[in-house]
Amino acid sequence: MRTWTWLHKWSSLVCTLFMLLLCLTGLPLIFHHEIGELLGTEAHAPEMAADAPRVSLDRVMEVARARHPGKGGMFASQERDDDRVWYVTLSDTPTSETDLKQVAVDARSGEILTEPQLDNGFMYIMFSLHVNLFAGLPGMLFLGFMGLLLLVSLVSGAVLYAPFMRKLEFGSVRRERSPRVKWLDLHNLLGIVTLVWFFVVGFTGVLNTGADLLVQHWQNNQLAQMVAPYRGQPPLTRLGSLEAAVSAARAARPDMAVSFVAFPGTSFSSPHHYGIFMHGDSALTSRLLVPVLVDATTAQVTDTRELPWYFSALLISRPLHFGDYGGRPMQIIWALLDVLTIIVLVSGLYLWLRKHRAGAAKEAA
Repeated sequence: MRTWTWLHKWSSLVCTLFMLLLCLTGLPLIFHHEIGELLGTEAHAPEMAADAPRVSLDRVMEVARARHPGKGGMFASQERDDDRVWYVTLSDTPTSETDLKQVAVDARSGEILTEPQLDNGFMYIMFSLHVNLFAGLPGMLFLGFMGLLLLVSLVSGAVLYAPFMRKLEFGSVRRERSPRVKWLDLHNLLGIVTLVWFFVVGFTGVLNTGADLLVQHWQNNQLAQMVAPYRGQPPLTRLGSLEAAVSAARAARPDMAVSFVAFPGTSFSSPHHYGIFMHGDSALTSRLLVPVLVDATTAQVTDTRELPWYFSALLISRPLHFGDYGGRPMQIIWALLDVLTIIVLVSGLYLWLRKHRAGAAKEAA
């Protein structure tokens, strides 16, 4: 048991402050849509008849580009459960990482609804801290290592909890004892209650910290195979109709809807293709994507295939990590478990500090 105690103590101590930061920043991210509405950063499509006609995507792009002349299309996307708004991301080059602009355009009227801020604001700060500590890929990998330490602390804590509970009834909190004993009982109780949830969230979080590497692996393998016939061809001088390209993708995958479009030259397409990513309509398939590559000049579908298992695992893990599977009830459950986990982390830190100070005082005496 000494080895398990050592593992639990040091794995917990090293990762606690970072896990506390992730829990605090993750709490508002659970309700990012609701907070966005309060802050006025969410696009609201006006009510119209369900069968109201849609403007062409070429018109949507014209409207968006007119708001930011000189910038070109990078991505065009829609919310999974709302096809009334197109979110058009514009950039100076297809691979730009800074100075990106986004315009939300009504898919029915072609009018601009709002311009979401991509690189500032409260939710941007929360998301960046939660994902990479404002440190890019190194920050993501560092948080992934902290997540691995978390998993070790959870497993070791569960092992230590079993013999501890042989002496007490489950759920016992010895209120008549010292504050340290009460906090120890509360820490153990909440820790075992949130164990499965915290393990799932921690595991999916670790998986997501490797997202960039997994996507890069897909790009270097499957995507490279899909665009191989175009290798060596001269760059495009003019893009064809986006509306025609999306129509071709819908014809190729008639049972699916458009999730997002990657313009030629971006990381999810090639210099000669629109990368059109489709999703299904069931609880599971709505989270999975299928890429359809469409020639950006002729609007002909050149390839489409299922994503590899690791990419699908990544897509499934993201909504599970943020509690985005079961609507408002699941959001509330995730938030409550998040708060309980914060108490576990704070109480664990408190117990260590009390024990450390008591040991120091005893040594001094």
